[in-house]
Amino acid sequence: MITDSSSFGKAIRKRRQKLGYTQAFLSEFSGFSVSFISDLENGKSTAELGKAICLANLLGLDCKLVPRD
Repeated sequence: MITDSSSFGKAIRKRRQKLGYTQAFLSEFSGFSVSFISDLENGKSTAELGKAICLANLLGLDCKLVPRD
């Protein structure tokens, strides 16, 4: 479960590493800077939401908002 920017970043990093991608490769592929990817993976709370969601989608991750019971 994603509860904050830190857990989101950890999920992004874990998926990127599982796929065997470096930050540099992902930067080339996505067009986002290595510094943005690094900031996102390190849980920077001011990372741009649209880019963060786009990067998650590029890594094959779905972002869903589901009501709590």
